Amino acid sequence: MRKPKADLANERIPKLILQLGLPATVAMLVNALYNLVDTIFLGRWVGSEAIAALTVAMPLQNLMTGIGLLTGVGAASMISRSLGENRVDRADLIAGNAFLSVGILGTALAVIGLLFMDPILRLFGASTSILPYAREYMRYIFIGWIYVPMVMSANNIVRSEGDAKTSMKAMLIGTGLNLVLDPIMIYLLDMGIRGAAIATIFSQFCAFLYLLNYFLRGKSMVKISLEYMKLKWYIMWEMYAIGMSSFARQLAASGVGIIMNQALVVYGGDIALAAFGIMFRVHMFIFMPLFGVVQAMQPILGFNYGARNFKRVKESILYSTIIVSAAATLGTMLILFFPQILAGIFTKEATLIQEGSRALRVASIFIPIVGIQIISSVVFQALGKAGPALFLALFRQIILTIPMVLILPRFFGLTGVWMVYPCSDIIAVAVSAYMLLREIKVLEKELSPVVV
Repeated sequence: MRKPKADLANERIPKLILQLGLPATVAMLVNALYNLVDTIFLGRWVGSEAIAALTVAMPLQNLMTGIGLLTGVGAASMISRSLGENRVDRADLIAGNAFLSVGILGTALAVIGLLFMDPILRLFGASTSILPYAREYMRYIFIGWIYVPMVMSANNIVRSEGDAKTSMKAMLIGTGLNLVLDPIMIYLLDMGIRGAAIATIFSQFCAFLYLLNYFLRGKSMVKISLEYMKLKWYIMWEMYAIGMSSFARQLAASGVGIIMNQALVVYGGDIALAAFGIMFRVHMFIFMPLFGVVQAMQPILGFNYGARNFKRVKESILYSTIIVSAAATLGTMLILFFPQILAGIFTKEATLIQEGSRALRVASIFIPIVGIQIISSVVFQALGKAGPALFLALFRQIILTIPMVLILPRFFGLTGVWMVYPCSDIIAVAVSAYMLLREIKVLEKELSPVVV
């Protein structure tokens, strides 16, 4: 019988979170570091226009990420529960369907992006001065688009069987290679923003080859072969239903990004757009460790839920929440105490430093409690409860953020745009906490001794 790489059924929960979360967190931090360094290189060697172009491209990249999460998160939840139920053949079939579907969706969206690039970029806030930079960047991203969701889906599947180290290695290959190639292609070869795009896609291609080799050489517990790459609609339906909350969150982020970019251009121009890019990169670096912890929590939750061990499910939620909240608090303190230093890392332009630091101060106030919302959404995904997970994904982005972007700037100008984040955070966290506590009570009622 094939068994998970980590002892998801018996090992102490704190040790499991450390065992699975540390590799994921390291990989996430390296990935966030790449995004920081990429923006720093472009900001200092190309200019604020390049940072603004990356900001315009952000909604498209969110969509790219969403495709990977749609299949990867759904497949990971189903695979973890299937392994907990000792249904290994079903886990293989789920993985095969995930790879086939992400390939079809990724290719289709890449073709659409290349055919309608300029209208899409204008819709996403590209001004006349920013459009050439955004076009040059996204042209190469679209060409190699398919490898990004492929890597994301494969990484989720690897983590679902408790193998966090292989997932970490794949991410380190992609991000590490990117860190090396960026200065070479942007600066030494004088390729500018085009060099950044080529470095990104080539690095993801190498990460994909590593994961493909891992599966084809039989190192994984889940088997990948043409035998299992036959679309089964009952699997696709459940996989998409579970992954839909993550996809909806990314799709909503793209929609919010469009409206946010438009508001930034209206109330602050291209400098505000670049300031938002700086704020987003710093926030990403703070949030990545949190995502590393919840990635560790997901297979523990899914496996033990499948094994009907609800006590360990509750412990996983408790310990993950404590760790995530502590990490978020430390990150927020760093932002609030040193905003100008952080903004100054990306650019030498005084105006951009001033606006970037102001954005960081205003938008980061409630980050310490945001982890509760992240935990809540992943809990429902891991338990296979697609409805609540989808609601939490859409509540902050659609119901709260979009109306606030349309209303607050009318009263507070550009500051109102930055205020959207703390205002939506506090309400979303309150609703998420209520739903999470209610779910824990449901689990407590179902708690029964594990028969050995």
